[in-house]
Amino acid sequence: MAKLSIYTDELFLKHDTGPHPECPERIKNMEKSLRTSSLRELLEWRSGKPATDKELLRCHTTAHVARVDSAAGRRGAFDQDTVYSADTSAAARLAVGVVKGAAERLYTGADSGVSAFCLVRPPGHHATSDRAMGFCFFNNVAVAARHLQALGCKRVLIIDWDVHHGNGTQDIFYDDPTVFYYSLHAHPHYPGTGLGQETGSGDGQGTTLNRPLPHGFPAAQFRSVFEQDLKKIWSDFVPDFTILSCGFDSHCRDPLGALMLEREDFEKLTRLVIGVAPRGRVLSVLEGGYNLDTLGSLAVGHVEAMVAAEKRPGRDE
Repeated sequence: MAKLSIYTDELFLKHDTGPHPECPERIKNMEKSLRTSSLRELLEWRSGKPATDKELLRCHTTAHVARVDSAAGRRGAFDQDTVYSADTSAAARLAVGVVKGAAERLYTGADSGVSAFCLVRPPGHHATSDRAMGFCFFNNVAVAARHLQALGCKRVLIIDWDVHHGNGTQDIFYDDPTVFYYSLHAHPHYPGTGLGQETGSGDGQGTTLNRPLPHGFPAAQFRSVFEQDLKKIWSDFVPDFTILSCGFDSHCRDPLGALMLEREDFEKLTRLVIGVAPRGRVLSVLEGGYNLDTLGSLAVGHVEAMVAAEKRPGRDE
């Protein structure tokens, strides 16, 4: 079987947030667990190049890009949650570039032909076109989706199971009928968006689906909602490529969470997505997840499920 690509880079560790839940140890723990797991011989480790201005400007304003770039070499904060250090702007550009490049390699067939996982930080799904917020500076998955469109991809599905609603991703594609944004998240919870009546606007009406879930929503019910929604989305929208905003903060022990998923739940969700998608057309991108004791195991379980789903009998070659 072809190897599954894991994308990461040491620069992501230089985004120094100090005493903050979104810390370098998050991806250190996940990378260590993956490199020492039974999967290690099945993984191909890759990095990428920083996003260009042209690529960023597909989703962000010129003023916003300049604002993030201006943080280079300095320490400060765009708001009380979104802190930066000397290397943050470089790490943020690289995170976008790595995700964009991974999407391109999968879409064009230049990668190994199976799914891939981007172990990047800072995360991105709260970043709007003109604002850094919620630990996020640039919207990694949104830029990747726009890049896929530039390559000729007709329909992109973004699935976001982070415990927090991806307001930035939703806003960027709210009137775009070619990108479907689907989010399951705790409510009420940061950032307060993602109500059921938020379904898109203009030509994009009906291509946003939010499932705001009460705190403590049972995992079995979460999976049931997800499976039913996925079947309908796949039937009605028929995506050509799927990007997962993979937040592990929906785990029951996450300090910033409010939902009840466990490792096996993430594995089942992963198998469902890989199971309906064409081979090599699913890219998973790290968003949240802040329990340093569980992140390694969750990452291994997620990637194990990706590998297992790709190997299932009858899988399209």
